[in-house]
Amino acid sequence: MTEKFQVLILNNISAHGLKRLPAERFETGKEVAKPDAVLVRSADMHGMDIPKSVLAIGRAGSGTNNIPVKAMSARGVPVFNAPGANANAVKELVLAGMLLAARNIGGAMKFVSSLDPKDAEMEKKVEGGKKTYAGYELAGHTLGVVGLGKIGCLVADAAIKLGMHVIGYDPEITVDAAWSLPSQVRKGHSLADVLKNSNFVTMHVPLVDATKKMINAAAVEQMKPGAVLLNFSREGVVDEAAVLAALEAKKIATYVCDFPSAHVNTHPHVIALPHLGASTREAEENCALMVADQVRDYLLDGNIVNSVNFPNVVMPRESGHRIAIANANVPNMVGQISTAMAEAKLNISNMMNKSKGDVAYTLVDVDSKVPTKVVDAIARIDGVLAVRYLPVEG
Repeated sequence: MTEKFQVLILNNISAHGLKRLPAERFETGKEVAKPDAVLVRSADMHGMDIPKSVLAIGRAGSGTNNIPVKAMSARGVPVFNAPGANANAVKELVLAGMLLAARNIGGAMKFVSSLDPKDAEMEKKVEGGKKTYAGYELAGHTLGVVGLGKIGCLVADAAIKLGMHVIGYDPEITVDAAWSLPSQVRKGHSLADVLKNSNFVTMHVPLVDATKKMINAAAVEQMKPGAVLLNFSREGVVDEAAVLAALEAKKIATYVCDFPSAHVNTHPHVIALPHLGASTREAEENCALMVADQVRDYLLDGNIVNSVNFPNVVMPRESGHRIAIANANVPNMVGQISTAMAEAKLNISNMMNKSKGDVAYTLVDVDSKVPTKVVDAIARIDGVLAVRYLPVEG
């Protein structure tokens, strides 16, 4: 009988997603001693003793800050995510954030809730008080989008449909994102260009060294007076102290974010939401479906799609015998791997090798069964991180 893959579930993962792991090949649960894979959402894995048995980690979301990616790379373990699966949910929340700020909705709701419904003067007080919360329309204003991935492109498109002007900035925009970007979006030549010309600025960048405190005191100083800053990206891309100082100085009007903190939570010109960006039924399901498919395809066939630390490598099978090899991205690795197979008289029918940063990954289809001693020989090659033999079962 074929041995089943064991999958450890660290958070509640959509049942629809888990159904993509067929019961005849996979067992899932929250109590798995020797997991082959881990599915996670928000659980912090940095302090976790991740078993040596783990071959892959799937994050049902886009960010992977809660996973020790570097350590997994050193072990030859790909970390998968679900980019774009929650994009529509975040886009809609960004639009809601702009409307909350432009129309003073939060303050208006607090005002109404403070009125006594039994007060005979209630209607008069409503009419008298509403002037305090008069706002402005989005149409005709300029939105600056910093980061033009899936979410940024969707936000730009939605803003244009609302009658806004849009400036987009992303020095590392991908070809796919460029194709997705509406033609009406004006290209920002720098972050400063976006900040100086936008009534609203929305951040959609990953949290990496280059983006930490990207919006700092110098950046805020370049923003238009009365502008609104939105951060549904990551808390660390904005220097909260600089933003609070700008709010106090009335340099900017409102800070809208998805990251409550002790610093911003009580400020009257901060609208902080409780990490709602991807918190829709649809987004959670989409993320679970995507990451489950990716982990399943990797465990069964060695294919890699949407890994943050490994290259995309997808190769249709040409035989029932496949070897998957993760190794350091150094010269002559493919030559040594090929030599080990040639010495065992294995005929290679197809091979694909790609690299990403310090890691390379190779898939090899051969015409006959691969002896254990060959797998062991490849594993002993200096620089090889992990080797798996993936025969078609049954």
